[in-house]
Amino acid sequence: MKKIRFLFMLTCLLPLFGQAQDGAKTGKKVLFVLVDGIPADVIEKLPTPHLDAIVAEGGFTRAYVGGEKDGYSQSPTISAVGYNSLLTGTWTHKHNVWGNGIEDPNYNYWNIFRFVETLAPEKKTAIFSTWLDNRTKLLGEGLPQAGGIRLDAHFDGYELDTVRFPHGPDSRHIHEIDQHVVTQAVGYIKAEGPDVSWVYLQYTDDMGHRYGDSPRFYDAVKLADDQLGRLWEAIRYREGNFPDEEWEIYITTDHGRDAATGKNHGGQSARERQTWIVTNARDLNRYFTEEEPGIVAILPSMLRSLELHVPPEQLFELDGVPLTGAVSVALPAARLDQDRLLVSWQPMEKKGKVQIWVATTNEFKSGGRDTYHRVARARLQAGKAEIDIRKLLPDVQGTPDFLKVVIEGKHNAVNRWVIVP
Repeated sequence: MKKIRFLFMLTCLLPLFGQAQDGAKTGKKVLFVLVDGIPADVIEKLPTPHLDAIVAEGGFTRAYVGGEKDGYSQSPTISAVGYNSLLTGTWTHKHNVWGNGIEDPNYNYWNIFRFVETLAPEKKTAIFSTWLDNRTKLLGEGLPQAGGIRLDAHFDGYELDTVRFPHGPDSRHIHEIDQHVVTQAVGYIKAEGPDVSWVYLQYTDDMGHRYGDSPRFYDAVKLADDQLGRLWEAIRYREGNFPDEEWEIYITTDHGRDAATGKNHGGQSARERQTWIVTNARDLNRYFTEEEPGIVAILPSMLRSLELHVPPEQLFELDGVPLTGAVSVALPAARLDQDRLLVSWQPMEKKGKVQIWVATTNEFKSGGRDTYHRVARARLQAGKAEIDIRKLLPDVQGTPDFLKVVIEGKHNAVNRWVIVP
């Protein structure tokens, strides 16, 4: 059995994200917006004309946060946790952000801005945010352990400015900050057209915590829709005045709310996990239209749109499936039954093969590389494979207590951990 390092797998995996889609314009740009704390059922029942205009060009899907409920990837439905799952395309067991304190992020799992600044430094990046921590802690701007990256522009930290935005008991200052954030974003997008930009809006979550499911919360959602309309107009302005540009926007939320009152979140109830994604992307695939994607699907979608040549060792760690373009596999599962590894997946196309790779280490977590063994090749449509671990992993003594399993198709790869108690 050959041991194959990722270096030698580069050429076979680059097509997963590194090729332009047929007919795409040059200069594709991406804006992603995170509107805090709005469950899908609220978005679905309220009038949101600006979101509807975006959906008319692309689509809407229910989505989820929180990883796999009761599984090894289960993640708290808390704001910063959701943000980092979007930013890195991984769940909490990898990126290690467990709460809003953002105490010890694992920067070995790169965020979208690190990918861009490292792999395409000519591209321009920007953030527009209420929270300063989104840039300084989650992205780790300037920190050596986070790659020392610097964004080209940032408009953030306004929650610390009590002069321009006097804090009051009704959180009105948060709405004023959100308005300011959107104004800055609209002006900068129209003038500079950054390649990748993030807008974060907070007021909806504040109103949810204060008033729960109520007219006050619903009014905040409608205000957010107006703000999203301003952002949508800004990218339409860019496309109208710069014909070589094509813009994609992804809008989502970081968590839902509890069913009893609508005030709380953090747990694993259906409504706390229930979110949504709106996009204008026109090449949405079956995974978007037929499945319920996780928030981790947005990062690989952006990588694909930006045509970034991501190293295989990082692609194999992503927990999301791209929402656009061709995809081969989704919904991986794996478990050990004595000496047999039972692997399954959801085929996303009618023809083709999958390769199954297994590593028995997790060196990636600490900045190293894992050695993967190719243990099987199977028909994509089979949807499952059974592997004799003792024969195909001769170096393993006894029953392994940890396996990283990757199912690689022509257009994407998905991964699953097997953890033996």
